[in-house]
Amino acid sequence: MQNSEPSTELPIVQVRGLSKGYGKTKVLHGIDFTIPAGKIYGLIGHNGAGKTTAINTILGLTNYEGDVRVLGLEPFANRAELMRDIAFISDVASLPRFLKVNQLLNLMEGIHPNFVRQNAEQMLEDTDIRGTVKIKSLSKGMLAQLHLAVVMAIDARLLVLDEPTLGLDITFRKKFYRRLVEDYMSENRSILITTHQVDEIEFLLSDLIFIREGDVVLNASMDDISQRFVQVLVSAEQVTQAMNKQPIFSTKQLGQNIMIFDGLDMETAESFGTTSTPSVSDLFVALMERKDDLRGTQ
Repeated sequence: MQNSEPSTELPIVQVRGLSKGYGKTKVLHGIDFTIPAGKIYGLIGHNGAGKTTAINTILGLTNYEGDVRVLGLEPFANRAELMRDIAFISDVASLPRFLKVNQLLNLMEGIHPNFVRQNAEQMLEDTDIRGTVKIKSLSKGMLAQLHLAVVMAIDARLLVLDEPTLGLDITFRKKFYRRLVEDYMSENRSILITTHQVDEIEFLLSDLIFIREGDVVLNASMDDISQRFVQVLVSAEQVTQAMNKQPIFSTKQLGQNIMIFDGLDMETAESFGTTSTPSVSDLFVALMERKDDLRGTQ
């Protein structure tokens, strides 16, 4: 997706020196990142890397050390106010199952000032969910669809998606992400997504954050990544020369030597073999195996 023009407003999210521990276990180690308006950020990491803790901090669900501002406010002390402008979709749909679908929409209209019922109903038109059906009778996939429709109908400045399409088939996942870009995204909003299905969201991301064992190891725009990293299918006679350039990742698949380089000039890369930009998933594998830190600039 193309980057929007930079906004002169305050960032949607600004995190400086964020640390969090539980007992003697440190989960986040003084991480920094900024999410301006009009961006779609992917927050990617293994289970236990600290993604959920970072999200809970932004949502005001936990205290912490450091400085965090969401829409200019400290989230833990101002959670009630911020919830007017933040929408959150978790990997588990928590809905009042004793209600009918229409009753849930009525409830949302009554309790959330920024809920737009028409938007929810439009999303539900693409599903088999009917307003007269009890929520408890819906399948797991339908529950996820209803959850997405309700939360995305909130006119929020920040949408946080934590494994939003878990349990959905690939057809609905593609429809959801397409609608996210075409109908929901705007220059005044930002979206933060965590998912293990990184290849499915790569096309919509403007920026990427990799987190490993509580540290940010990559923070860069997708444009910067395409200019900075190169993947080379190295010809057999060039393997030694290519290894001398210290690739950040090297593997052999089906007899072919594949290497990923950080900052290697394109002329040299092309002299080694066929070049391409590594996919997000390939870059993730490469950086998760490194011991040193490759943080991007803010």
